[in-house]
Amino acid sequence: MTTIDYSSSATFREVTDRNGRVYRIGETDRHIMGRPRWTMVLFPWMGMLGISSSEYAFTSAEDTLHEAHLWSSGHIFWLMGVWVFFQAAVAFPAGQLRESGKLPARYAMMVGALGTILGYLSLAFAPNVIVAYLGFGVCSGIGAGFVYATCVNMVGKWYPERKGGKTGMVNGGFAYGSVPFVFLFTSYMDLSNYRGVLVAVGLVCCSVVAFAGWFFKDPPKNWWPPHVDPLKMTDDPKIRRALEKNPPAVKQYTPKEAARTPVLWMMWFCLLCTAGINIFGIAFQVPFGKDMGFAGGIVATAMSLKAIVNGTGRGVIGWISDKFGRRNTLIIVCLVLGTAQFGVLVSGQMGSMPFFLFCSMVSGFGGGAIFPLFAAMTADYFGENNNASNYGMVYSSKLISGLVGSGVGSIVVGVWDYEGAFVLAGCIGLGSAVLALFLKAPGRPKTSRRTVPNPQPLGEEMA
Repeated sequence: MTTIDYSSSATFREVTDRNGRVYRIGETDRHIMGRPRWTMVLFPWMGMLGISSSEYAFTSAEDTLHEAHLWSSGHIFWLMGVWVFFQAAVAFPAGQLRESGKLPARYAMMVGALGTILGYLSLAFAPNVIVAYLGFGVCSGIGAGFVYATCVNMVGKWYPERKGGKTGMVNGGFAYGSVPFVFLFTSYMDLSNYRGVLVAVGLVCCSVVAFAGWFFKDPPKNWWPPHVDPLKMTDDPKIRRALEKNPPAVKQYTPKEAARTPVLWMMWFCLLCTAGINIFGIAFQVPFGKDMGFAGGIVATAMSLKAIVNGTGRGVIGWISDKFGRRNTLIIVCLVLGTAQFGVLVSGQMGSMPFFLFCSMVSGFGGGAIFPLFAAMTADYFGENNNASNYGMVYSSKLISGLVGSGVGSIVVGVWDYEGAFVLAGCIGLGSAVLALFLKAPGRPKTSRRTVPNPQPLGEEMA
């Protein structure tokens, strides 16, 4: 077996399983970056907190922005759609730059911090709506895309043996961070202070992203934690169950190889549908609640609860998927998300505030849970080495779902009213559950429930 010096204090060896997948073992997290790997859950989580307000709290500022700049409600929703478009569009190229070594993680986060402050400055001082589209929709969207792609894929690299719960926790930051800003934009910001509020929020969010990003560091390619033998069954029941339910990918797929598998595009379409429903709920829950006669404070509470449960759902669902399998969990989440849309509609029509709050939280849970599931599933199916690019391809479906959920959603509401729009969203969610039944890891034998590793490491096979 070959041993290669990595540094003066650590060595590693490479072993391979029966599928030919290589694992680099021997180096600890402290050898690589001088601190424990849980910090690479904490700092990515903080980075996600910093960009969350741009999506989840933006529509709460609709009334003030409309009055201050005389932008129509249509422009407000299309601004969000453009933001989501560019946030998703940059995921794949950002992943390519990251994995090629041309864009270190720290610099990617600095790009995100710059985009965040530019977005809020444009909302505060834009002389016309075109500047807002460029500043908030394009610059802030691109910046958020760099942060999102870097944070979500970073944690999977550091926890390849049990990535579901950790990925979910980091992904949850994308919703938690918006909660104080929902109340701020709804209850405090007005024509007298909107510029100061927007600038202050931009500076805070920019600082959080930049601070977190300064500590980012990638592990080496194929890295595997030394305390978990990839070729033997581990004694840790949590890790053993997670690996049984979600076996590692049979090999490290390049983006070209992943793109040739049908399952990647099935995942792309499933995320398109479910993300579209999630964005539709974010964009229209506040105006729907107001039209149904609920007080502004109640609507803000509903939106905040939605954001809290959305973030909680991302963390909890990752832990659940480690125990019961990613695909099985995704099927249940799609059913919950679709059913919740009918509940939001009925609760509003009934004028039942408690039911409205409950259905809003359920919808938020389902809408948030889909993203860490697809992020972890992409790594499970195609490997961690190129996960930023591979997940970037899957996540690119949000290019369309953002425009459909927000911009086209406003057209559907105008033509069919809220009833037709929520019924359509619910049916799409239920259909996504059917599609999720057909998602299976590529290259894995159909007759085997899990991959049995080759007990001989690389080098001994060659002897």
